Order: sequence, then structure tokens, then C-alpha cells
Amino acid sequence: MQDLVNIFVKSIFIDNMVFAYFLGMCSYLAVSRTVNTSVGLGAAVIFVLGFTVPVNYLLENFILGRGALSWLGPQFASVDLSFLTFIMFIAIIAAMVQLVEMIIEKFSPTLYSSLGIFLPLIAVNCAILGGSLFMQERNFGNITEAVSFGLGSGVGFFLAIVGIAAIREKIRYSNVPAPLRGLGITYIITGLMGIAFMSFMGIEL
Repeated sequence: MQDLVNIFVKSIFIDNMVFAYFLGMCSYLAVSRTVNTSVGLGAAVIFVLGFTVPVNYLLENFILGRGALSWLGPQFASVDLSFLTFIMFIAIIAAMVQLVEMIIEKFSPTLYSSLGIFLPLIAVNCAILGGSLFMQERNFGNITEAVSFGLGSGVGFFLAIVGIAAIREKIRYSNVPAPLRGLGITYIITGLMGIAFMSFMGIEL
């Protein structure tokens, strides 16, 4: 249980997708104009990462990896389908994003309209694919660890995009120099938030 908590907390604060690896910056910058749309996209990312990372873990360990098909029989022990990793990971992500898109369109048309093209673009969001690739790289011991990592990564993205959206709403009333208005000041604030999140690296987990 302690290991799962460690993985979850570390993926939120220390290995934050936005502030540690600067992944998913296109959605992060484009959708973070208001808190409402940021909450919607952040929740969608949590849902997608929470499902795709463990599903891709099962794919990696029982179908795609070298010797992963040995459960079918000894004659399959030498089969290596790892060359299909990227296309299979992306296919799972695209299917899950399509499901999320249909759910949001059904139950919250306003949010669906606000997110616009950036909702289906979650399918090619590098933060989403990065979650599955980091899972593969870290070679988690079981699926519960993969679930913990996926949910933690999603929560980390959620905190990042909602945090910057709240700040952007406030700075509309600030006297920002003209050359820095818009994305200029957003880049600066993002860098400062990234430095702030680096302080969590001193935590021993």
C-alpha cells in the first residue's frame, strides 16, 4: 500500500507531466483561459490516463512484450510484438478519448463546445502517450502500480492546468506590460510554477 501511495504522490508532484517534462503544453496553454474549461479537460485527462495506462500495461505484459505470449504455450515464448507498441498504445488512447468525448457531449454540451478541438486532440496529447511510455520504461510490478501511476499523472495534469487557469483569470485585472500579455506572461508563470514544483524533489518517498 505504501508503494502505491508513493507512486501516486510522486507522479503528481515530482514527475508532473507539465512541470517536470513539459508534456501536453498545447492543451495546457490553449484551454487554460478559464477555470471551468480547465476543470473539464483536467477531469477528462484523469479519466483517460486512469484507464489507458493500466490497459496498456496489460497489453505490454501479456501481448506485446518479448515472451509475453508464453501463456498461450511454449511455442509462443519467443514471439516479440514490441514493434506494435506505439500503434497499439495510440489505438487504446484514441478509443478511450472517443468514449470521453461522447460522454461529455451527451451530459455537458456547453463544456463540449468550450473545449472545441482540444478534446479530441487528447488522443494525440503527448502527456497521455507519455504516461503509457513512462509506465513501460519504469517496468511496474503489477497493474495496481500502473493504475496508481496513471491516476497520479492525470491528477498532476489537472492541478497544473487548473492552477494556471486560476492565475490567468486573476492577471486579467493586473497591469501586465503590453509585450507580455497573453502567452508571454503565461510562459513566465509556467516556468515559475515548474521551479516551485521542483522543490518537491527533496521529498523522500
